[in-house]
Amino acid sequence: MRLCFGCFDGGNSNKRMTKEEERLASEEARARAAEAAQKRQEQFDNSAAGRAARAQQQAMAKQSASSNKGEPVLKWQMS
Repeated sequence: MRLCFGCFDGGNSNKRMTKEEERLASEEARARAAEAAQKRQEQFDNSAAGRAARAQQQAMAKQSASSNKGEPVLKWQMS
């Protein structure tokens, strides 16, 4: 019986190729997921709910910036 040793490498190259293909597929999937997330974010930003959320965040930031002007948070009153 003859064996073709040139074709036999114990299956290592096939595993390496599979791992490389898996890495590429994973990279492509991450890129597609990032694109989909970006589209969802843009759609949300342009929606009424997105605009309301942005306005609320800006109002909260403005309020927190102006609410504490160096005064202690708790004021003690002596009676």
